[in-house]
Amino acid sequence: MMTFDVKGGLEAGKRFINSLKLYTLAVSLGDTETLVEQAAAMTHTMIPKEVREAAGITDGMIRMPVGLEDAEDIIADLAQALEQV
Repeated sequence: MMTFDVKGGLEAGKRFINSLKLYTLAVSLGDTETLVEQAAAMTHTMIPKEVREAAGITDGMIRMPVGLEDAEDIIADLAQALEQV
């Protein structure tokens, strides 16, 4: 599992996720394939921002459990999506 913040908050996180080609958008992060989730825009949208941030869930936080795909493919997709934010 990787967790990181993208600069630019909610919109930058959405742009990053929408740029991914290999990753699957998912709210459940348990699978053998590489998944991606932006908690502030998905699983935690109903929680007030102050409460989320106090728990360490920022607008730009991205969670990615890495799956069984080829590591070079995963890294290349991640790199090209990061260039979009």
